Amino acid sequence: MANLYEQTQREIDPLDLRFSESELEARVTHLTDFIAAQVDAAGVDGALIALSGGIDSTATAHLAVEALGADAVHGLLLPKEVNEDANMSDAKQAARELGITYDVLEIDGIVDEILDTYDAEPDDNSEGRWEGRHVGNTSARVRMTLNYLVANYENKLVLGTGNRAELGTGYVTKFGDGGVDCNPLGNLYKQQVRQVAAHLGVDESLVQKTPTGGMVDYDTDEEEFGIDYDTLDAILALHVDGGVPASATARFTGTSVDDVEHIVEMHEQSEHKRTPPLAPEPL
Repeated sequence: MANLYEQTQREIDPLDLRFSESELEARVTHLTDFIAAQVDAAGVDGALIALSGGIDSTATAHLAVEALGADAVHGLLLPKEVNEDANMSDAKQAARELGITYDVLEIDGIVDEILDTYDAEPDDNSEGRWEGRHVGNTSARVRMTLNYLVANYENKLVLGTGNRAELGTGYVTKFGDGGVDCNPLGNLYKQQVRQVAAHLGVDESLVQKTPTGGMVDYDTDEEEFGIDYDTLDAILALHVDGGVPASATARFTGTSVDDVEHIVEMHEQSEHKRTPPLAPEPL
């Protein structure tokens, strides 16, 4: 168990959320059973996963192969110009090691065509013509469309790759990377995703890889959050999910109450991303 913990992360700070060995075995079985049940219930032939070269999509692909077999899993690489070549290389390597088929579909041309159909006025209070989230969200929705194009053609289920930290803070595009048939990792904090991935044999360099969104030109996910993933996991587990007071959570995590309240605000403002579109109650 010590080696697995060392591979997953050499020092967890401020809160260790990893599973015990028996819990880990049970969780992996639970996740693979979930994937198999979802595919069976949908009456489809397998699963499709968008491979980004990051730990979440790689872990999901490993779980899918465990659940369904390599022949029933298809990977889709959907690079954009801002994606580093190393990420696509890691995605291809994961597909090859798992023995799954994959396709590479460039999305820049499609995104440009969409953006060119609507010419934003320069004084529309946006940060320039097309900046940041406009492009990033459009890119995510193009990827979703291509995921379902291929999945429908191959009669497969689209597996999401979002984890509990990302879904809990809304770090997902509505009807983009949030547009999936199910999220096997949806109840796992980032630490736990790393632990599951290590348990399934994912290389340490990928387990420890710094996450990036790959939608717009910024460095890391943690830049967007303003805190590192371990601290985000801890704030979510203690305060948002666990009900520990904000002041105690801030002291325990070495952050400020403002940091904790910022994560709460992200959680509350993104609730609409975690629920189906509302309709009025029937009269």
